[in-house]
Amino acid sequence: MAASGSFYSGGRLGVMPVPEKNSKPRLAPGCRWAEANGAERMLMFPEGALRLQGTGRDILERCDGQRTLQQIVEELQAQYKTGDVGRIEQEVSNFLESLRQKRIVDF
Repeated sequence: MAASGSFYSGGRLGVMPVPEKNSKPRLAPGCRWAEANGAERMLMFPEGALRLQGTGRDILERCDGQRTLQQIVEELQAQYKTGDVGRIEQEVSNFLESLRQKRIVDF
């Protein structure tokens, strides 16, 4: 995900199943946010840590198990004022599915 406010899916590893719009993504067991270097947050998980910035962080911070995938997409569209909701939905879905495959996010 790019930090400039645009959505970028990066290199894809084939076709990934897309989470349902009513899915409620949340951090997987054993994953948590931790403060590092003042206000910077790191995502800690059993195999390591991630420092997320930009849209990646914006997406994952909304994965609270309460918001649906559709709500997350709508919030991001409002935040980034991007016109193509379908593209945002696809990029968010791909990002979350890649994190699910790494056991960082559950639905």
